[in-house]
Amino acid sequence: MTEELEPRRRPTQDRSRARVAAILQSTREILVEVGIEALTCEDIAQRAEVPVGTVYQFFPNKFSIVAELDRLDTEAVSSELERFGNQVPSLDWEALLDALIDHLADLWRDQPPRRAVWLSMQATPATRSAAAEHERQLALQVRNILIPIAPKTTTNARNTIAEVVVHTCYSMLNFSVRDGQHRPSAVRELKRMLKSYVRQLEQDSIEAYARASAEA
Repeated sequence: MTEELEPRRRPTQDRSRARVAAILQSTREILVEVGIEALTCEDIAQRAEVPVGTVYQFFPNKFSIVAELDRLDTEAVSSELERFGNQVPSLDWEALLDALIDHLADLWRDQPPRRAVWLSMQATPATRSAAAEHERQLALQVRNILIPIAPKTTTNARNTIAEVVVHTCYSMLNFSVRDGQHRPSAVRELKRMLKSYVRQLEQDSIEAYARASAEA
């Protein structure tokens, strides 16, 4: 992440942690109401009931606050991916994938600020770069999850597939709640798409293993 998006400092005391938590929560709320362009540090401070100097004490600008929120949201998704990955390999990986996508879809439906943060990360080249880095972190986890499902797939292919999976998932989750509408059919199509994709990957790996055995 670029220096302009890095927090100036991390809170170490309970009082400071409470203030930063209020700043982050206020930013989420205002993003839903007015979007990233109209968001100001002054409004954040007023909503969080802290001096504006306190906001700048921890964050250099509004974009760094949004980037921190995206980092926290990425950590939450990462925890779910870890839980999913700990259950793979499994003959029932499709049911596990269904449960993971349902959980993420519920978050996007029930927590509008999550989508507001994701959209706001497209505001500047720096935030777009940070968002891409956060997606790559998740893609690394997905890549590792795919290893036992498709062990004969090359590392480069797994990397590309994992990035496609993560980006597609975020894009479709966004579509599922765009314009304030809930589209469960989009979530169903996302699950079908990902399962078909991974199922084909699994089949390709089996065929590659068979060819290698025949040539040995």
